[in-house]
Amino acid sequence: MFKKNKLFYLLTLIFFSTNGFTQTQLIRQDKGSLKLKKNDNSKPRNIVFILVDDQRYDALGFLKAQDFIKTPTLDLMAKEGAYLPNAFVTTSLCSPSRASILTGLYAHLHKVVDNQHAVSKDLIFFPQYLQKVGYQTAMIGKWHMGGEFDDPQKGFDYWVSFKGQGSYLPEANGLNVNGKHVAQKGYITDELTDYALDFLNTRNTKKPFMLYLSHKAVHAECIPREEDKHLADNFSFKPPLSMTIGVHQGAPMWLQNQRNSWHGVEFPFHSTADIGEIYKTYAETLYGVDQSVARVMDYLKKNNLLESTLIIYMGDNGFQYGEHGLIDKRTAYEASMRVPMLAYCPEIIKPNTVVPEVVANIDIASTLLEAAGLKAPNYMNGSSFLPLLKGEKKDWRKGLLYEYYWERNFPQTPTVHAIRGDRYKYIRYTGLWDTDELYDLKNDPNEIINLIRDKDHLAIAAEMNHELFKELSSTNGLFVPLLPDSGNQSILRYEYGTPAAKFPSYLMREKTETHVEHK
Repeated sequence: MFKKNKLFYLLTLIFFSTNGFTQTQLIRQDKGSLKLKKNDNSKPRNIVFILVDDQRYDALGFLKAQDFIKTPTLDLMAKEGAYLPNAFVTTSLCSPSRASILTGLYAHLHKVVDNQHAVSKDLIFFPQYLQKVGYQTAMIGKWHMGGEFDDPQKGFDYWVSFKGQGSYLPEANGLNVNGKHVAQKGYITDELTDYALDFLNTRNTKKPFMLYLSHKAVHAECIPREEDKHLADNFSFKPPLSMTIGVHQGAPMWLQNQRNSWHGVEFPFHSTADIGEIYKTYAETLYGVDQSVARVMDYLKKNNLLESTLIIYMGDNGFQYGEHGLIDKRTAYEASMRVPMLAYCPEIIKPNTVVPEVVANIDIASTLLEAAGLKAPNYMNGSSFLPLLKGEKKDWRKGLLYEYYWERNFPQTPTVHAIRGDRYKYIRYTGLWDTDELYDLKNDPNEIINLIRDKDHLAIAAEMNHELFKELSSTNGLFVPLLPDSGNQSILRYEYGTPAAKFPSYLMREKTETHVEHK
């Protein structure tokens, strides 16, 4: 079901794992001097990678999921380039997903499992390999991998970032520009784009470049640009089917309880705000990102770089707007783990290309390294999907591992491990009393009929459980990380909201003669 790692790597992993070595030490041994083998007859290609925070997979205008979503530039990218409808993340949370993008590793290997703790200094980011072969690299925007810091990170020649989540509007912390703190002058999306264009304008034109543009938008609580406010006023929100109480059959108790919480539709962000209005503000904020992409593409076109530069656009994780009564990510449901992804490069990608294969955040590093003419290191969990963008045939995964680890800061969602296959999705929880989940994505794309106890699907659940532990075992993932407490908790409930869920009937037993009363 999954990509097969080389036998040498597996044997080495087993040896080191049983002799006290960490996964990071194994990676460091594999990386050597940061030199990678080069692919034959391939020249380094300029790269622009654009990452958007919390953008849903269907928050693209051409998909028409909501009438108020307008993304003309992204729509044009899909029409003239490639659309990847089955793009996912292996952990639907900002910091873990970003670490997976940069390292090509699952969260249980890079160990960035929440938004509170800093990334290990031992990890290798794919831009370091690019620097080694002469690339100029830039990181502009949200870093946010643990801690409130904005210091320049390894692998980047040009650096612009901010502490934590940053701010849509100017505030005291400002920006860190190449190690120097400066004031934030204006709206964050526009200002990050200004810096991106500054990097492109001042680069050494004799060297290839990699621009990593990481937007704050559209992270809650969204603030649109002044000129984009009220764009969605005259439109109505269409709530998802699973937002209605009682529609989801066999829903876990934790899920029913979460709808009345910080991450639920009844008490979103500890308020009684209307979900539809929140979503419309999100769409207005997204329009500013779309215009940022247009500015970058315009620069490339004016400088005769648009045809040859590989542009990849994606979200760092999905976001639920009412699905299953939630307003968040973290879960293994489709609206959470699925992300938008587009690719553009006329030299190699034909217009209206659709890539149906399941691609993921762990594939980005390998893909961009191949675009640079390099072979990805063996330790990475992902694979390059560049051949798929070119329309070539390639042996590809049939299923994808998903993981999320319980956070004390947001205890509403339990530890999740899941396998998403071509048709079925199996979700296993750690620390729950009542139920796991199984969904038939073909017949039930909204994931509202839990088949985990259906007699006709027991064998499927058992097989997927086996595949789950097979993948975790082969990648040294049979543990649940425990980290020191950090940050505040968002744990309140709304007094007049839905009460706590009742225990399901299949857990209840009638009183028998052997029943003992406890007084």
